[in-house]
Amino acid sequence: MSSTGPITTASVPSPSPWRTFLAVLHRDVYVTWSELPIVLSQVLLQPLFLLFVFGKVLGALGYTRDGYEDLLFPGLLGLTAVVTGMMTLAFPLVRDFGWTKEIEDRLLAPISTSMVAVEKLVFAVARALAASLVMIPLGVVVLGSIPWEWRNLPLFTAMIVAGCLLGAGLGLALGTLFPADRINIFFSLVFTPLLFTGASQYPWPSLAPLRWFQVLTALNPMTYVSEGLRAALVPEVPHIPAWVCVVVVVGWLSVLLPVGMWGFRRRAVD
Repeated sequence: MSSTGPITTASVPSPSPWRTFLAVLHRDVYVTWSELPIVLSQVLLQPLFLLFVFGKVLGALGYTRDGYEDLLFPGLLGLTAVVTGMMTLAFPLVRDFGWTKEIEDRLLAPISTSMVAVEKLVFAVARALAASLVMIPLGVVVLGSIPWEWRNLPLFTAMIVAGCLLGAGLGLALGTLFPADRINIFFSLVFTPLLFTGASQYPWPSLAPLRWFQVLTALNPMTYVSEGLRAALVPEVPHIPAWVCVVVVVGWLSVLLPVGMWGFRRRAVD
């Protein structure tokens, strides 16, 4: 009669947090890629129509002055970066924390709650950056040409990335602070004012005759992304100094990111 020793099984090492982080990020990117036409239509339709109507149609009809499309394009580029980053996070988070509870699958992954939030931020920034870069060839197609200054490429890159991160920070904060049953308030009180007071269709200094509206526009963080991109692409147009834009955007990020992370952890515990 033969005897056998105890059966041992090799322990399977748990994946590292960073490998899990990259796996979750890869899943989000894969889903986006598989739905690319729908995603592009969602994020580009609005700025593309604004570019076509304000930059092409009104110019052809003589309702805008020569060169208006040059100062319009940087503003709409900033609008694309901020709004895409915001919309990538705001509505999905309201939905996931609200009625679908899809976020629970992510929270069960072997990474911390904070890393789940960071993954959401990284994905939103990447998606906003991709949408912003797509706007460049679309601008050439619609307008015939776009303003470009190679010497200001570092400033342009910094402001695009900052705009994407700003939008993602806004989306994280708003998506975790607004409950699902108040999503209509998000549209009426946040999204519409953000869209039309962000200096995307006009340089901020040109609002001097409307002082009250100029002050209101200065409270919108998107204004400084639009103006920073004008400083990079059309520096001859009066604009807010680039260093002011950088400082203000960094200041907003220092508020929005901690608030968004706190809101995410709070909703995750609830």
